[in-house]
Amino acid sequence: MQFKLPYSHGYMAVDIPDANLAGILESKAHQYIPGKDQQAIVNEALDGPIGAPGLEELARGKKNIVLITSDHTRPVPSRVTLPILLERLRRGNPDADITILISTAFHRPTTREEMIFKFGPDIVEKEKIINHDCRDNRSLEFMGVLPSGAELWLNRLALEADLLIAEGFIEPHFFAGYSGGRKSILPGIAGEKTVLTNHCSKFIASQYCRTGVLQDNPMHEDMQEAMNRSGLRFILNVVINSAKEVIHAFAGHPHKAHAEGCRFVESLARVEPIPADIVVTTNGGYPLDQNIYQSVKGMTAAEATAKEDAVIIIASACNDGHGGESFYNTFTGAENARQVMDMIMATPMEETIPDQWESQILARVLMKHKVIMVTDQCDPALITGMKMLHAATFDEALNTALRIKGKDARITVIPDGVAVVVK
Repeated sequence: MQFKLPYSHGYMAVDIPDANLAGILESKAHQYIPGKDQQAIVNEALDGPIGAPGLEELARGKKNIVLITSDHTRPVPSRVTLPILLERLRRGNPDADITILISTAFHRPTTREEMIFKFGPDIVEKEKIINHDCRDNRSLEFMGVLPSGAELWLNRLALEADLLIAEGFIEPHFFAGYSGGRKSILPGIAGEKTVLTNHCSKFIASQYCRTGVLQDNPMHEDMQEAMNRSGLRFILNVVINSAKEVIHAFAGHPHKAHAEGCRFVESLARVEPIPADIVVTTNGGYPLDQNIYQSVKGMTAAEATAKEDAVIIIASACNDGHGGESFYNTFTGAENARQVMDMIMATPMEETIPDQWESQILARVLMKHKVIMVTDQCDPALITGMKMLHAATFDEALNTALRIKGKDARITVIPDGVAVVVK
């Protein structure tokens, strides 16, 4: 059977022997037909906000408006959404001073070139755009202590706004349950200390910090409280398909609109596991497969359906390298994944180090399974240094996996590993 796996800006064509194929796990979002164009979907959501006044009404009389948007690592279709949001805000208040704040969280700043690709040249040329910097203490303000005991530091620019709104997208998330909503605030515009504590080993190890789980998720609970204290008034969160096109949108009250959006995503993304000896997955192509760090997400979908001691094959370009110096060094400085995990679990919440959460999840996967990363755009030494196997082509990876698990091994394919909730 032939598959087109999302890879970088295109696809990787692969063949799976029919005799080995156990099944396919795929979100129904990729076949969902909305019946409207993207602009119409967004406008319809904004015309009927959930539990909140409309944007135009909220903007009236507000002098200083801050609009939080996602950074270069997230496939939010801002070329579609931002012009609509800006037009509606100015329709409500033509004189408002609007700042677009990029919620970089713990990532590097978004470059001008990446802004142009994501927002379009007109917005980059005409609008005031600022990258959040979680390490710039001068730009942060202390907002008290979260339920977990963590200190909450948030971007002062957002806190001083007369109106704070955010755009984003909702997809399954491998430890926050779902993306979108409160994640625009924490980790989006939070300080380094807050992000690190929120991503501590105790939380990541929780059985509730898993894909598609919000109830009793301690990380989600801290994020919700951070959002409450930020004063976020309104969100626009979209749902996208494999082509990164809007298929649905939810707008309005940050809690209510996000909750409704999560229910819709689960109705499309939830799939039953098909246990297999070999699981093929991806990180959904660009922008999420830019580096090894982000690619851990796609591995967790495979982990949820893999048999004991399975082989996971992930096609991910990783053209931007490892994606985190600390993430990389944690693995290269250890003998094996078990040593990485032991070190992380001995680290107290307040001493969480950068990228520890990604290291913890990758170590969890590697302690149970072999991982083969398929890419022709990344230095193989980076991959093997992080205790994984490298293959330049999918056929090479599949042949290696079949040698390990046997020629009759059963194979489950997850064409888009970040789009499914395996339960």
